Amino acid sequence: MKQEERREQTKRLLLEATEDLIREQGCSQTTLNDIMKRSGLSKGAIFHYVSSKDELFVHVLRAKLAEQNEQFMSEVNKQGDVKQFDGPMNTITNSMSRLESRDDVSNLIFMYLIGKSDQPEIADIVAGFYREATATSKQWIVTGQEAGVIPESIDAERTAELFELLSFGLRMRGLIGVNSHAFSTKDYAEFIIDILRPGHRKEGKDGL
Repeated sequence: MKQEERREQTKRLLLEATEDLIREQGCSQTTLNDIMKRSGLSKGAIFHYVSSKDELFVHVLRAKLAEQNEQFMSEVNKQGDVKQFDGPMNTITNSMSRLESRDDVSNLIFMYLIGKSDQPEIADIVAGFYREATATSKQWIVTGQEAGVIPESIDAERTAELFELLSFGLRMRGLIGVNSHAFSTKDYAEFIIDILRPGHRKEGKDGL
């Protein structure tokens, strides 16, 4: 096995062990010793990838974002020359129900890190992930524009920022336990489609 492949395999093992532990006992109760035992990696091996437990948690967040991006791009690529709006969009909207789940690993990490955001280094970590998530949303919009299924008149950067603000708001609403039917994740999905595919309601399409 090549060194790069071994490195990726080790990183994947580390992230999977961390994710499993968070599901089982939460972020605060998960220690580096727990992660070492579950992954079989030494502290030195873990510190080769991250400098702290909190940074490791952010790597789990990034892995989740990368996974969703991979699903999106896979859907785009399998369309061939005839590009369509619904397939790639569905990969995004189908995952939106997790935004308000108090059991979702990403949400558990968010709550934990935001609770420590009075620490500058943690605030920087969370801000960095927010920027990365916004950049990914922007790239999805640009991909749709390049394929001709999203109007070029849409400001990709401003729209991506709006979508991420709403996503983070829905996450926080779910995490603090507020139940509301005034604006659900389904409404959010419809809102996104209304912006990215103007006139779809007029055409009698529900977009989902």
